[in-house]
Amino acid sequence: MAANKESPSRDSTTSSSARISLLAEESLTRDYSLGSLASAVSQDEFFRCRDHAESVLKRMQLYLENQQLCDVVLIAGIDGRRVPAHRLVLSASSAYFSAMFTGSLRETKEEEVTLGEVHGDALQILVQYCYTGFIELREDTVETLLATACLLQLNAVVTACCNFLARQLHPSNCLGFAFFAEQQSCHTLLRLAKAYTCQHFMQVCKNQEFFQLNAEQLSKLLASDDLNVPSEQDVFHCLMSWIQNDPSNRDKHIPELLALVRLPLLQPSFIMDHVESVCASNECQQLVMEALKWHLLPERRCLIASERTKPRKSTVGRLLAVGGMDAHKGAISIESYCPRLDKWTVWNNMSARRLQFGVAVMDDKLIIVGGRDGLKTLNTVESLDLNTMGWTLLNPMGTHRHGLGVAVLEGPLYAVGGHDGWSYLNTVERWDPTARTWSYVAPMSSMRSTAGVAVLGGRLYVVGGRDGSVCHRSIECYDPHTNKWTTRTAMNKRRGGVGVAVAHGFLYALGGHDCPASNPSVCRTDTVERYDPGTDTWTLICSLSIGRDAIGCALLGNRLMAVGGYDGNHYLKTVEEYDPEANEWNQVSPLTCSRAGACIVAIPNIIPPTSLLPSSTV
Repeated sequence: MAANKESPSRDSTTSSSARISLLAEESLTRDYSLGSLASAVSQDEFFRCRDHAESVLKRMQLYLENQQLCDVVLIAGIDGRRVPAHRLVLSASSAYFSAMFTGSLRETKEEEVTLGEVHGDALQILVQYCYTGFIELREDTVETLLATACLLQLNAVVTACCNFLARQLHPSNCLGFAFFAEQQSCHTLLRLAKAYTCQHFMQVCKNQEFFQLNAEQLSKLLASDDLNVPSEQDVFHCLMSWIQNDPSNRDKHIPELLALVRLPLLQPSFIMDHVESVCASNECQQLVMEALKWHLLPERRCLIASERTKPRKSTVGRLLAVGGMDAHKGAISIESYCPRLDKWTVWNNMSARRLQFGVAVMDDKLIIVGGRDGLKTLNTVESLDLNTMGWTLLNPMGTHRHGLGVAVLEGPLYAVGGHDGWSYLNTVERWDPTARTWSYVAPMSSMRSTAGVAVLGGRLYVVGGRDGSVCHRSIECYDPHTNKWTTRTAMNKRRGGVGVAVAHGFLYALGGHDCPASNPSVCRTDTVERYDPGTDTWTLICSLSIGRDAIGCALLGNRLMAVGGYDGNHYLKTVEEYDPEANEWNQVSPLTCSRAGACIVAIPNIIPPTSLLPSSTV
C-alpha cells in the first residue's frame, strides 16, 4: 500500500519537475530569441516593389478591357457613346470624378452617368488615360480633347494640350486659339496666344481671322500696351483696314475704336493727311483736337496727358547701356533693353575699351566721345552707324577729356568739362555735324568732372560734378543763342558722379557722392531731386532703392530709367524706373553685366533690334 501510494507521488513529482524544466527552457529560449532579435534590429529591412503601382494599373486596365469589376458607365452627351470604367480609378485620376463619386451627389449611386456636351471619342481617350497615363495628341482632335480635359479637371492633359497648341501658333490662327482658350478657361493657352498675337501683330492684321473680329474683340486688341508695332501709324492703318473690310457695318464703330489709337503720338502732318479725312463725327473731331493740342502746347502736356499720350512699349525704341566700369576694369559690351519684353541682351561691342566717356545719338549715329583707355585721356571721337553697324572715326576734340558730359542741342553736339589727365576743366566744345568740325564756346564758371548734362527747354544744363577739392551743388545753364552761361538755383545736396535726365518737363538729379571718392568719409546717396525750370526750384522726390553714384539714366518713351551704378563696394546690375504719379521707383529687369558709369541712351525703332555683328560679353 505504501509502495503503491508512493508511486503516484513520485510520478507526480517527476511530471511537475519536467513541466517546470520545460517552462524554464521555453522561457530561456524565448528570452534568448528576443535578445537575438533585439541585437539584430539593424538587419531589419523594408521591401518595396518598384513596379507595383504600374502592375496594378495594368491589371485594372485588363479588367476594363474585359469589362470586369466595372461599376459605372459614362455616357457621352453629344453622341451617346458608352464608356465603362471603375469609379476608384476615375476618382483617383480626376478631381471632377472624385467630387462626383465621393460626395453626396446622386451619381454616387447611379450605375450610368451622362456627361453633357462631351464627345464620345474624347471621353474614351481620356478614360484610357486615367488607366495608362498615356495620350496621343493630334492636330485634328486636340481642341476637343482640351475642352473635355478642362471639364474633367485632368490638369496634366490640359497642360499637355496647351503646350501642343502653343507650338502650332501662327499669325493665321492665334486669334482663334485665344478665343477658344477663353471659352474653355484655359488660362495658360490664353496667355500664350495673346502674347503671340501681340508679338506678331503686323502679320496677324493681314490674316482673315483679324478681319472677322467684331468691334468689341478688336477694341481689346487695340487697347493693349504690348502690341509689337514700329509706330502708332501702323495701328491706325490696321484699324482702317478692318473698317474698309465691311464699311457699311463698321463705319459706326470708328469713334470708339479711333479713341484707342494714340493720336497725340502721331506727327501733325500724318493727322492732317490721313486721320482727319475719316473724322466726320464730333467725337472724332475732339480726338483730333486733343492730338493737335499735344503738339501745339508742349508746356501744358502734363495737364492734358491721358492714356492716349502714353507710348506703347514697342514704339519707344530701345535703351542702350554702353561700356562702363565692371569687375574686369572696364566693359566694352553694349547692352540693349527691350521694354516690351522687359529684357536686357548684349547687342554689340565698342571698338576699344573706354572709361568715363560721353555718348549721344545724332540722327541714326551713336557718337562716342573722349574718355580714357586706362593709360591716357582721349580726345578721339567714334561714330557707330546704327543701320549698318559700321564704326567710323570722326575728327578729334581740341582737348583730351574724361569724365565729360555730352548732349545734343539744336543740331550740334556739346562736350562739357571733364578732366584732361592733369587738371579739371571748365571748357566746352561744340561739334558741327555739317562742317564736321569742333569749336570752343563760352566756358562754364566752375570746373566740373562727372557732372550731369542734359537739354531742357532749348538750354544746356550742367548739374553738380566735382573739381579737385569739392563736389558741387550748383548748376549752370547755357543759351546757344547768346553763348552765355547763367547760374540757377543750387541743388539740396552736393552730387559728384550724378545721373541727370529730363522727363515730364523737369530735370532729375539721381544719386551721386558728396565729396571726392578718395575721401574716406565719402557718402553715396540714394536721394533724387527734381528741378522745375518754370519756378527755378528743386524738390526732393522718392529715393532710389540703394545709395550709389555713377548711375546711367535716360528717358525711354515716358519712362525715366536709372541703370547700374556703384554703391561703394559693388558694381550694380540694378535698373529702376520712376513712376511720377505714384512718386515711386520700381525695379525692372537687371543688366546682364554689372556696370557703373555706363552711358545710357535711347534709340528709335528704325534701328535693327539685334546687331548685325556677333554678340559677346566681356
